[in-house]
Amino acid sequence: MSILEIIAASAGVLSVWFARKNNVLVFPTGIVSVLIYVVITYENKIYAEAGINLYYFVMSVYGWVLWTSKNSKIKKHISENTKSENILCVVLFSSFFMILFFVLKMTDSDVVFLDSITTALSLTAMLLLARRKLENWIFWIIADIIYIPLFIYKGLYITSGQYFIFLILAVSGYFEWKKKLENEKN
Repeated sequence: MSILEIIAASAGVLSVWFARKNNVLVFPTGIVSVLIYVVITYENKIYAEAGINLYYFVMSVYGWVLWTSKNSKIKKHISENTKSENILCVVLFSSFFMILFFVLKMTDSDVVFLDSITTALSLTAMLLLARRKLENWIFWIIADIIYIPLFIYKGLYITSGQYFIFLILAVSGYFEWKKKLENEKN
């Protein structure tokens, strides 16, 4: 447990809270969290997680630009995936998982499978979040359920607690976004 882990976890919880509220502050608070977690996860040999935090940084900048741009082609409101977008998500997730699994098999990581699956889920979720797709929450929920015991195993108890809070926020975020989506349709 370190002060950096506490700061990263606190900023991470704030970021997911803002995501749940469909508030652009999801991105700057997320940036603080993910940059610190690059270091923490690398030091704990959770290599794909360290890498995904760099991806989160890039996607946070991307999402921040999309959400604040007046000329963005991305919808300003929450939407659902089309059938073809759902198929693309499955293909992306599967591709991410296979690539990560084979790359991580060449490292000294002792959590190759869990690191690969959680990272693949999260890569897909972050792309969907940046594009304001309701389905982002489903990917986050599944990932969070797996992350909690992974971080306990690694002795990152604060981070595990953070992911428990993420799980609660993701479930409530799904229902909150679904309600907003239905209200926008009416």
